[in-house]
Amino acid sequence: MRKKLMKGITAVLLSVSMSGMLLVGCGAKGAESSAASSGGNSQSASASSSAESEAIADFTYPMDTDATLTYWCDLNTNVAANYANLGETPFGKGLMEHTGVDIEFMHPPTGQGEEQFNLMLADGDLPDLLEYHWMNYTGGPEKAISDGYIYELTDIINDYCPNLKAYLEKNPDIDRMVKTDEGHYYMFPFIRGDEQLRVTLGLMVRQDWLDELGLEVPTTMDEWHEVLTQFKEKKGAQAPFSYEYTMGSLTDDNPFCYAFDACRNFYLGTDGQVHYGAVEEGYKQYLETMHQWYVEGLIDPDIATQQFDQVSAKMTNGTSGASIGWAGSRMGVWTTAALETDPKYALSPAPVPTLKKGERAAMGQIDNAVPNQGGVAITTSCKNVEAAARLLDWAYSDEGHMFYNFGVEGESYTLEAGEPVYTDQILNNPDGLPVAQAMSAYIRGNYNGPFVQDIRYLRQYYTYDGQKESNAVWGDNDGKLHKLPPITPTSEESDQFSAIMNEISTYRDEMTIKYILGTEDIGTFDSYVSTIESMGLDKALEIENAALARYKDR
Repeated sequence: MRKKLMKGITAVLLSVSMSGMLLVGCGAKGAESSAASSGGNSQSASASSSAESEAIADFTYPMDTDATLTYWCDLNTNVAANYANLGETPFGKGLMEHTGVDIEFMHPPTGQGEEQFNLMLADGDLPDLLEYHWMNYTGGPEKAISDGYIYELTDIINDYCPNLKAYLEKNPDIDRMVKTDEGHYYMFPFIRGDEQLRVTLGLMVRQDWLDELGLEVPTTMDEWHEVLTQFKEKKGAQAPFSYEYTMGSLTDDNPFCYAFDACRNFYLGTDGQVHYGAVEEGYKQYLETMHQWYVEGLIDPDIATQQFDQVSAKMTNGTSGASIGWAGSRMGVWTTAALETDPKYALSPAPVPTLKKGERAAMGQIDNAVPNQGGVAITTSCKNVEAAARLLDWAYSDEGHMFYNFGVEGESYTLEAGEPVYTDQILNNPDGLPVAQAMSAYIRGNYNGPFVQDIRYLRQYYTYDGQKESNAVWGDNDGKLHKLPPITPTSEESDQFSAIMNEISTYRDEMTIKYILGTEDIGTFDSYVSTIESMGLDKALEIENAALARYKDR
């Protein structure tokens, strides 16, 4: 199968270099140099000629081409609620109209993205454009290049992508994040264009209950204990604090864990080295507290098995009064649903708690400016690399930026005093669509993709007071000082790291829930730590610290 794939790749590259099948005046240099990198040669070709530079400067959209490109990506759930294919949406149609490129969007069945991705690689039947979380590729994105699946993009960006190139030159920290350790570009990235866009998740609490009980939004663990106790005793909440433990992002970013200067995964220590939080003393203290609250009936008894729908029901019917989640898909959705029967219902964001009043939390949830999602690579099956590159580069232009974040002027937004303002088509949809679904029909700003996300979208997406306050409240901590940048192990390290961490993560998760439920005594914590260490934690930390050192040298 590998021979079949590589034979096909070779044929494509020969076709590109010999017959000039790329778009309008496209030389083969970008494809050839990328192909060389795919074979393990990291040498870049020489700089573009002055004629090529002039061609870039003179280029305009829409392109004069009959190109049709295949584009594989997951179909966002808010899109899927009303459309079977991204190409059917106003966004998809507008993208093709603005760029001049016909796009055949391909989507895996819901929940089967990873499986379908691996099947595509196995049989070599690749689309032209592949949207994926590339840091998850075994061996990292550099391995995807050397395996012959995707192009190394340095020369392609230089030749055909003036908008992305200019953005990266202006933002060197972002530039470092979208390269491999070897200095190779590999994707057109999703970039969060404002730090507030990086703070997406946190604690939320029933503000109407707090007001009724004469309580303030809790800021310490003791205050949280008091609030949850009163929710149980005076509001009849059977599960005062509820969330689904099985949801990885919620478990990784549990603010109650941060209260003890702890986390359950890798983090950047004050010494500049990578540490693993789940074996540290603070994690033990967190588990002890959660078990105490569980015994007292302050934590949902179904925490170990429940799913989103169950949490949603409890947060809207009075069974629960606090949870963890996102301001849009949880706080907003729950508030809208609950207001239909309870006009006083309100949720407020709560900061990462501390142990002492007035302290600033050292840990907290924050994404990297380039999160591991929405990045698009050009595969080595693509015969029209220029068209693919220029299609993707348009998103980083001024016009493309507005389209990806706000949609169609006069239809999904208007300009008022120079600022984009969503119309009633989005905020009060005439067909009764929720804001998230109406947005997703016209833009990608409210989820991800190959573009720079604009903070102005978020300020309109959040309609309730609690939502509007959430980014500032959840971001009021020093979490960014401990956030690891997007580091990657080498191909050689990857298999070893994955084997070690798969075993450690499984054991950690099993023991964590046992400690919270009390089926395992916290007195065995030292043994738990020793077991994790025996699984190869030191080697995993060695690999992570080596990757961090390489990242700093990019």
